Amino acid sequence: MAKRVPLDIETYNRKRDFSKTKEPKGRKLKGKGDSFVVQKHDASRLHWDFRLELDGVLKSWAVPKGPSLDPGENRLAMRTEDHPLDYGDFEGTIPKGEYGGGTVMLWDQGRWEPDPRKDPSKTIEEGHLHFTLEGERMKGEWVMFRLKPKPGEKAEPWMLKKVTDDFADPDDGDALVDNCVTSVTTGRTMAEIAAGEDVWRSNRGGQKGGRAKKEASAAPPAFQPPQLATLVDDVPTGSDWLYEYKYDG
Repeated sequence: MAKRVPLDIETYNRKRDFSKTKEPKGRKLKGKGDSFVVQKHDASRLHWDFRLELDGVLKSWAVPKGPSLDPGENRLAMRTEDHPLDYGDFEGTIPKGEYGGGTVMLWDQGRWEPDPRKDPSKTIEEGHLHFTLEGERMKGEWVMFRLKPKPGEKAEPWMLKKVTDDFADPDDGDALVDNCVTSVTTGRTMAEIAAGEDVWRSNRGGQKGGRAKKEASAAPPAFQPPQLATLVDDVPTGSDWLYEYKYDG
């Protein structure tokens, strides 16, 4: 069996040039949080990055087809390196040529709760997770399980699967992927995000990582001389003229 590629926060930092990308630098925080986030990511291939907060980082998987609401369908989820918690606010564009270059949308966010009977820090290493999501789009019970890698494969293939409950939809598994096409924080489409500046936007109070470009000032209008009274010797005659008092001297 091939040796697995390390997927820790140090790997995240090694893959990025932070002098070029506005992504947050990786750091592991203490404490046990319960946030989750899904980022729609149009890189070399479109996919959905599914992230669960665990042990001070965001445990991450790339889901090529996005989540399915059909309990009878498993969705491939390739494990990727841990991401810093700050990445949960990331929306914007990663510069071309950088790792993961492309447009990133905050597609879903909320809270997750692992199976209370088990320790998720242990079960993720064993290759399975059972949890409940309380997101704006993904809700209810879900499971993830690791597949046995192919000979020579260094990546970690997992599966993401919906559990049968009130939020499942066996008749339209792609309902979320097909119908939810805007950011949960800014309401923008992928095209609108791509048209913005190469910065990341946070839902925690404005823009980070750079200043917005100032719009060019418009040129002032051409000078128009004011209409002034003209001194004449006689009053004009005819019905085409109107008269008024002038108080400007």
